[in-house]
Amino acid sequence: MTDTAVIEGAEPQVEAKKGAGGYAVHHQAFGLRARRAQFVLLIVLVPITLIPLYVMVTAAFKTAANADVRQMWQFPNPFSIDGLSAAWEALAPNFVNSFGMVIPAVVISCFLGSFNGYLLSKWRFRGDNAIFTLMLVGMFIPYQSVLIPMVKFLQLIGLYGTIPGLILVHVVYGIPIATLIFRNYYTATIPTALIEAAALDGASLIRTYYRIVLPLSAPGFVVAGIFQFTNIWNDFLFGIVVIPNPNSQPVTAALNNLSGTQTVDWNVVMAGALVAAIPTLIAYLAFGKYFVQGLTSGSVK
Repeated sequence: MTDTAVIEGAEPQVEAKKGAGGYAVHHQAFGLRARRAQFVLLIVLVPITLIPLYVMVTAAFKTAANADVRQMWQFPNPFSIDGLSAAWEALAPNFVNSFGMVIPAVVISCFLGSFNGYLLSKWRFRGDNAIFTLMLVGMFIPYQSVLIPMVKFLQLIGLYGTIPGLILVHVVYGIPIATLIFRNYYTATIPTALIEAAALDGASLIRTYYRIVLPLSAPGFVVAGIFQFTNIWNDFLFGIVVIPNPNSQPVTAALNNLSGTQTVDWNVVMAGALVAAIPTLIAYLAFGKYFVQGLTSGSVK
């Protein structure tokens, strides 16, 4: 009787194992079909996504006569760098202006965002959530709605029409997103117990930040830095409003001046767009891996 009971009791377990195995095989087959569908979808979408890049690059190496709508799909024939030479000659001073604007703006906004994120994630005080919410609201204010008061304020402090004035604008607009990135990063990766231990050892708020938090912030700086660098470098509206003088404008605003009033040399325009896009491309190629690591850092904690 006992042996029979044992055997009979084991049958449901065997069937359960078979059922579990069948489910695993079915799930694996479904996953394989999903990956195949994704691969097919990528094959279709990637060429569509790369079409604008193809047209821009090929037109940049064409002559002015061949860079038109009728020949936009053709390879450069003859191959020419006249467009690149003309574009660089026109944009070189503005290229320097862009670097003079973007580097200080990225560094200052990232450091301010880092310190704000540290305060809002590791210290509790009255109104901290309200302050953080108000900062986030600043991310969603349309640029067009602040142009007039922004220009009036820059004129008041004597920075209108200057690169420092444009740096100030980008720093102010970059603080909310940088604060959000660092607050989430510190919440996920830096234990509050570490901050409390530093406080027990007599470290002040500022000392704790510079000695403990800042050395652990490299992934957060990579994410915020690439995000800010891309946004600031590609900005057009602030560059053309804050600095009316074409010689002092950043490169993205100066691209608009490559188009003539009567005719447009599309090879020069496309070459200028290619030249202006190179810094952001290099940034992503050089730091893209660290950008992804920074975004996912602490995600499993």
